[in-house]
Amino acid sequence: MTQLLIRLFIRRPNSPQDPRVRAAYGNLASVVGMVCNILLCLGKFVVGTLFGSIAITADALNNLSDASSNIVSLVGFKLAAKAPDAEHPYGHARFEYLAGLVVSVTILGIGFSLLKESVTKVLHPTPVQFGWLTVAVLVVSILVKLWMSGFNRAIGRIISSETLIATAADSRNDVLSTAAVLVATLVGQFTGLMIDGWVGLLVALFILYSAYKAAKETLSPLLGQTPDPEFVRHIQEIVLSYPEVQNVHDLIVHDYGPGRVIISLHAEVSASGNLLELHDVIDNIEHRLQKELGCVAVIHMDPIVTDDPETQRLRLAVAEKVKTIDPRLTIHDF
Repeated sequence: MTQLLIRLFIRRPNSPQDPRVRAAYGNLASVVGMVCNILLCLGKFVVGTLFGSIAITADALNNLSDASSNIVSLVGFKLAAKAPDAEHPYGHARFEYLAGLVVSVTILGIGFSLLKESVTKVLHPTPVQFGWLTVAVLVVSILVKLWMSGFNRAIGRIISSETLIATAADSRNDVLSTAAVLVATLVGQFTGLMIDGWVGLLVALFILYSAYKAAKETLSPLLGQTPDPEFVRHIQEIVLSYPEVQNVHDLIVHDYGPGRVIISLHAEVSASGNLLELHDVIDNIEHRLQKELGCVAVIHMDPIVTDDPETQRLRLAVAEKVKTIDPRLTIHDF
């Protein structure tokens, strides 16, 4: 199903680094999620109201919050795809992070509302009417959410979107909360135990935790988080794969949103090398980083003496002394 949707709605599926293609993937995931969550919300809300189950109603509102998240994500992807302009020369990709933050705040509000209702149901429990329609709706919801988890994870990996990967994890967690509601319904029917309010309470707490986690994940890149160590290692491997480059230092990653990453670094080259040839090598490295990692690279070329034995001896001696202060320290531009 995932591949079928991609073939139907993505014109150039093999170009996920293209901002327009990335936006198309994000729009597809958002619209599919919105439709599924609205249908699930309507089904659960009707059943929860008919049979008087606060747990099912809470789960319905959880789906509603997911649908609102999809709407905000859709708007976020559209705004993030806007081209750079005079006021925003690095583009608008951070709108994707802002969209995630808005979603988190919305979910927090819904979570507190459900928490209040669930506490009331715990203090004043009322029996829940049982119906096989309830069981059917919950089972269908579990199956749909399992598929949505796989769908969002697949799209998120294709375009390297933390937002969609987080959405996939949220869908997987929804499977657990809906399964808990199903268990509460069956327990109430076959044992007479009224645990509906307690399950609603657990779902509400789960929603609040998910909102907190989502808010933390979206705030971090906005504030300027540490770059992914694997991404840094890949950059260093590419640069050092050129024999003309002796070492790399002062690597900085500037994250202006998904698909809008600018990196700067210093590359040490031999002071006795041909300046024009070395400059050409640096240009080639910048183009390769752009092509393979999708980031704009600015490389400063640092000339160092590599053919003088005395200089090399002193450099190694100083490097060893520095290590005695702190093993993490290194030297450069000796």
